[in-house]
Amino acid sequence: MNLQSFVERSEGQWRSMRSGHSLAFQQFEEVLSQITIERLDLNDQRVIDLLQSDTSVQGTPEAPFRMEWSAESDWEPDDPSEVSAGSCVLVPFPANEQSGVLLRSVGYAEAEQATSTYQFLSDGTFVLSTKYGQSIAEERIWFVAEHVRCRSSVLRTSEGSGVLQTSFASEVRRLSV
Repeated sequence: MNLQSFVERSEGQWRSMRSGHSLAFQQFEEVLSQITIERLDLNDQRVIDLLQSDTSVQGTPEAPFRMEWSAESDWEPDDPSEVSAGSCVLVPFPANEQSGVLLRSVGYAEAEQATSTYQFLSDGTFVLSTKYGQSIAEERIWFVAEHVRCRSSVLRTSEGSGVLQTSFASEVRRLSV
């Protein structure tokens, strides 16, 4: 697996079922999401804006994409049916066929712009690591079939010593809209 094939395989609309465990709050969360992943051109204004906002990343960007999500969680304290939604632009900078840096307009664990490192394991698993101000997140995404993928995440303290949250999601591509 390489970056181009990963982005191509990820394109489309996905239905996600995620279970999360907050070790810090000793709570369990069930989340149902609709996720849309679309490739962007390097000359897309959203990509240009992101690249101009952070000039610290070196290299040549490739295969930028956008993720949009809408999620319903049973963890919403006031209204369990309340929907949270958002989107982010992601711009990869490959260092080689197996690894690189990923610039994100919005992070996974904290709602701020983030720079992540990524690598592909020998089995094709995509591993994304992001250090935020208050935490460190590691996400793993792997395909189990053409239209089915899995995603897991571990959120650690900023020192990396304690685990705050874990999650697992199964995602199925919608074949008809």
